[in-house]
Amino acid sequence: MDPIFFSADTTLSLGALAEAAGVSLPPGADPQAVLTGAASLETATASDLAYMDNARYGDALTRTRAGACLVAPRFAARVPAGTLAMVIRDPYRIYAGLLARFHPDAMSPGSLFGSKGIAPGAHVHPDARLEAGVRVDPGAVIGPGAEIGAGTVIGPGAVLGPNVRIGRDCAIGAGATLTHALLGNRVIVHPGARLGQDGFGFAMGPGGHLKVPQIGRVIVQDDVEIGANTTVDRGASRDTVIGEGTKIDNLVQIAHNVVIGRHCVIVSGVGISGSTTLEDYVVLGGQVGVVGHLRIGMGAQIAGSSNVNRDVPAGSRWGGTPAKPVRAWFRELTTLARLAERSARDGEEPKA
Repeated sequence: MDPIFFSADTTLSLGALAEAAGVSLPPGADPQAVLTGAASLETATASDLAYMDNARYGDALTRTRAGACLVAPRFAARVPAGTLAMVIRDPYRIYAGLLARFHPDAMSPGSLFGSKGIAPGAHVHPDARLEAGVRVDPGAVIGPGAEIGAGTVIGPGAVLGPNVRIGRDCAIGAGATLTHALLGNRVIVHPGARLGQDGFGFAMGPGGHLKVPQIGRVIVQDDVEIGANTTVDRGASRDTVIGEGTKIDNLVQIAHNVVIGRHCVIVSGVGISGSTTLEDYVVLGGQVGVVGHLRIGMGAQIAGSSNVNRDVPAGSRWGGTPAKPVRAWFRELTTLARLAERSARDGEEPKA
């Protein structure tokens, strides 16, 4: 890791690593030996921890110089002799926890100015209420009646509108704007995100389109993460809600009145139209489009670039345009490929 940006805050002994991973050290390993950081298989040195759980990186594993490697059982035999193999079922998850111990500051956006308290150049309305330990960078604007919990960081140029509520230990990135929004604890809003602006609501007619006032809010529950330049519109007549623990990537559009359940994962480029509901643990792949007023059931997964135009049952896996169960989608793709091959053999151009 580049020490300019990410220097490790601590060192960990092999014994501490094994305890955290829930494994025993192999015979002959020194539990007092120390690792000073973590790195990829390709760049790790003898003082680094690495991990491996994907067959694509098998060659990199055989050549790694890492001091220790968290590795799935099926790849353990490929760990080189100079690297201590720590065999575990879920290497990536354990690695993530250990990486956070080495680099806790990388877990959420911090002050870009090194602020302690309210920095010069920040604009905090006298009617705003900030608990102890809030840090506000230069250029940030905090409106009247806003409330911010202890340990929260407000990045440079961020704007918090009147009466916005932000819980404790949150991070609001540079240039983000929040209006008509209530955020829980430990929420991360990355730079440039927009929460609480008007939903796209118009009563259309031949004489013109009449704007419909949007009088709802955005409710963001605890432990949510919202990516850079993502937009979350406030509700029209009810709230837009993002449930506890949900993770939203960059460049996602969430329209008015959308309700997203707990622990959902929404990848970049997704657009969710108004009044749609995602139940808990839903996963939407990159660039999925969801039309309005639908329900996607608990635990459903939608493949990237799909278009969802009807309700999706709980626990199902769908893909394609329009989206359908993946087996039906794969059958369609296979049939089309065979028709194209047959036409090519017959010397014909496939018909549109």
